[in-house]
Amino acid sequence: MSSTPSFSTSLTILWPYVRENFLDQVKSIWFIVAYLALFQLFILQLPLVYVGSIIAGIAIVAFGLMFFMEGLRLGLMPLGETIGAILPRNAALWAVLAFAFLLGIGATFAEPAIAVLRSAGAGVQPEAAPLLYSMLNDFASQLVLVVGVGVGCAVMLGILRFYYQWSLKWLILPGVSLLLILTLIAQNNPVLQPVLGLAWDCGAVTTGPVTVPLVLALGIGVCRVMGDGDTSNAGFGIVTLASLFPILAVLLLSFGHYTAKDYYGAENYKGEVRQVQQISNDAQVNEDLISYEPISEQEYQEFLTTGVIPEDYRLRFEAGDHELIDGRISVDQSAMVIEKPVVFERQFFASQRWDSSVSPGQAFAESAITAVRAIVPLCLFLWFSLWLVLRLAGEKLRVSSELGIGILFSVLGMALFVLGITLGLTPLGSQLGGNIPITFTDLIPWGMDRGASALFNSETLGKLVAIIFGFFLGYGATLAEPALNALGATVEKITVGAFRKALLMQSVAIGVGLGIAVGVLKIAYNIPLAWLLIPPYLLLLVLTWISSEEFVNFGWDSAGVTTGPITVPLVLAMGLGIGGAVPGVTDGFGLLALASVGPIITVLLVGLIVSRTSKIQENEVSL
Repeated sequence: MSSTPSFSTSLTILWPYVRENFLDQVKSIWFIVAYLALFQLFILQLPLVYVGSIIAGIAIVAFGLMFFMEGLRLGLMPLGETIGAILPRNAALWAVLAFAFLLGIGATFAEPAIAVLRSAGAGVQPEAAPLLYSMLNDFASQLVLVVGVGVGCAVMLGILRFYYQWSLKWLILPGVSLLLILTLIAQNNPVLQPVLGLAWDCGAVTTGPVTVPLVLALGIGVCRVMGDGDTSNAGFGIVTLASLFPILAVLLLSFGHYTAKDYYGAENYKGEVRQVQQISNDAQVNEDLISYEPISEQEYQEFLTTGVIPEDYRLRFEAGDHELIDGRISVDQSAMVIEKPVVFERQFFASQRWDSSVSPGQAFAESAITAVRAIVPLCLFLWFSLWLVLRLAGEKLRVSSELGIGILFSVLGMALFVLGITLGLTPLGSQLGGNIPITFTDLIPWGMDRGASALFNSETLGKLVAIIFGFFLGYGATLAEPALNALGATVEKITVGAFRKALLMQSVAIGVGLGIAVGVLKIAYNIPLAWLLIPPYLLLLVLTWISSEEFVNFGWDSAGVTTGPITVPLVLAMGLGIGGAVPGVTDGFGLLALASVGPIITVLLVGLIVSRTSKIQENEVSL
C-alpha cells in the first residue's frame, strides 16, 4: 500500500508554514502601504485611482517576496555560504578577488530594485535633462552594467580589507571626498547636474536582499580563514563600499558620455530622436486648468443681498491697471470675477478600478523573462564556482533537491514581485507623489481629467505638510524593515549592551525620516541636490574621523537597511511623481540618497554620546 500523503494532507502540513511566511512579508509592507493610502484619502482628500490593480499588486508583491526570500534561503544562500566557507581556504587571493568581482555584478543584476530603476526614465523629458534621459533610455544597459561593476569593485576592496585588516575609515574618507569633488563639478554643469540624483540613488538601489547576504557570506568566510574569531563583526563595512562605488561608477559613466557628446541632442548622438510631447509643469498652475462650477441664481441673489463672498469661492481681477501703493494693491478699471472651484466629491475610490493600459498576462511574461535573466545566470555562476572549488579541494559536489526548488522559488518570486510592482506599488507611489504638491499648488490630480486648487491658502503651510508627510513615511517604513531588527541585535551584542537595539532602531528611523523630509523639501523648493548632499557628507567626514572603528562600521552600514525591496520602489516612484508635478522640477531623484545619509549621521552622533556616557560611567566605577 502506498504511503504517499494525499494532496489535502500535504496542504494541511504546509499551510501553517506558508501562512507564517506570507504574514511575515505582509508585516513588512502593511505600514507603508496603509500610510500612503490613508494620507491620500484623508489628508489630500483625493480618491485612490486603480484601487483594484493596487490591491491585487500588493497581494502579488507579498506572495512574490515570500517565494523569493524562501528561494534565497533554499538556493542562493547555501551556495553563497558554502563558497564563502571553502573558497578562501582553497584558492589564491587573486581567485577570491575575481570571484568577488563577478559575484558583485551577478548579485546586482538579480536585485529586484534594478528592474524599477530600468523603468525610471519614462517620465524624464529629454529637452529638460538630455543626459539624464539618455542615461535611463539610450544607455540603460550600460547604466545597470556599471552599477554592477561598481558593486563588484566594492566587494573586491572589502575582501582586501579583511585580508589586510585595513580600517574602514581610510577607505571612506578618500572615497567620499572624491565623490563630493565630482558632485561639485557636476553641479556647476547644466548638462551633468540632473544626473546627480540618479547617481546617488543608485547607491541605495544596490544594497538589497540578494547582494547583502551573498557578499556578507563571502566576507565572513574570508575572516574565518584569516583567524578572526569574532565573525559577527566580519561583514561590517562591505555594505558601505557596495553603496559608494556604484555612485562613483554612474558619475564616471555620465562624465564619459558628456565628454563623448553622444547623449540626446548632442552632436554625436546616434539614437532615435523621438517626438516627445513636452509637458510643462508650469502649465499645471494655469488658471485654465482649474475647473469651476456654475454659480446658481440663488447664490447670486444672496451675494447681491449680503455682499459677502463665501470662503470656498475665488476672487480674481481681469485686465485693468494694477499698482502697489503704500503696501496696498490698487486696481483700476478692472473686471472683478467671482468663481466657484470644483470640489471633488468625497469618495474613497475613483471609477477607474483597473489600469486598462496594463495587460496582466503580458506584464507577467515580461516579469518572468526579467527574473530568469537575473536569477539563472547568478545561480549557474555560483554552482560552477562551487563545483570548481570542490574539485580543486578533491571533494565532490552534492546537489540536493532543495537547491533546485530554491532556484525555482527565486525565479517565481522575483517574477511575481516585479509584476506586483507594476500593478500595485508603482501606481500607488506615483499617484501619491503626483498628488502631494496639491497641498501648496494648483494641479490636475493623478488620473483625473480636471484641475483642483491647492488645499492650503498658504504655500509655506502646504509645503510644511508635505515635508512632515515625508518624515513620518521614512520613520514608519524604516521601523517596519526586518533587516533593522537584525542589525540592532548585532550592534547590541558587539557593544555589550552599550548601544541598545531599541536606541539604534530609533536612531536609524529618525535619520531616514529626516532624510526623506529633506528630499521633499528639495523638490518642493527646487533646491539643487548638491546643496543638500555636500554639507551632511562633510559633517560625516568629521564624525567618521572622531568616531571609533566599531561605530564607523555599523554606523555607515545602517544606511543599507533603509533600502528594502518595498521601500526603494515606492520611494523612487513617489519622488518621480512629486518631481513631475512641481513647477520647474526636471526629475524627482535624490530622495533615496538623502534617506541614506540621514541615518549615518544620527547613528554616529548617538554613538559618540553612548561612547562618552560609557567612559564617564567607567570612570565613576573606577573611583
